[in-house]
Amino acid sequence: MTEAFWEEMYQARDRVWSGKPNGFLVDVVEPLPPGTALDLGCAEGADAVWLAKQGWKVTAVDVSPTALRRAAAAAEGLAIVFEQHDLGETFPEGTYDLVSAQFLQSPVEFPRERVLRQAADAVAPGGLLLIVEHASVPPWSGMSGDVRLPTAAETLAALELADGEWTVERMDAPEREVTGPEGRTATVSDNVIAARRVNSRP
Repeated sequence: MTEAFWEEMYQARDRVWSGKPNGFLVDVVEPLPPGTALDLGCAEGADAVWLAKQGWKVTAVDVSPTALRRAAAAAEGLAIVFEQHDLGETFPEGTYDLVSAQFLQSPVEFPRERVLRQAADAVAPGGLLLIVEHASVPPWSGMSGDVRLPTAAETLAALELADGEWTVERMDAPEREVTGPEGRTATVSDNVIAARRVNSRP
């Protein structure tokens, strides 16, 4: 069901997203030395392409074959490995210096908290877990009264990060202006959580 939902969305349009990397990813990651990165829910590949151009060796995953084909076309010649995963069923192997989960939220059933804990498990010692998620939605989304979105503190708590293994480098909910149908504008907020693994597990 998950693959079918996202395939239908991508196949309905020639392009779904802007092709630009997520701004919070750029803000947090640009100062870091490159290493290995895991991009969860890579969509059409903008974040993965940006990371690779900064020198990162990227593994990028998505459930949609259509999205992955578009991402691979955009990434030609770059150091990116693309893998198809329904993250509720399978998760990429290995550990990474950066694990990025950008707006890994779904309108269909998805074990998000478990997947984010797996994301934390995939962070190598010294590496960074970066989670960016919607904290509110614009009024034209149709979801305003039906969906309760987590606070940054709630998402952090759900990760169940072990004491002494992690340090939280950023946890906030900045606001931004968005433009919707017919030029309507609204202010929304996003949770940004950056946690660094400082010790490996005993």
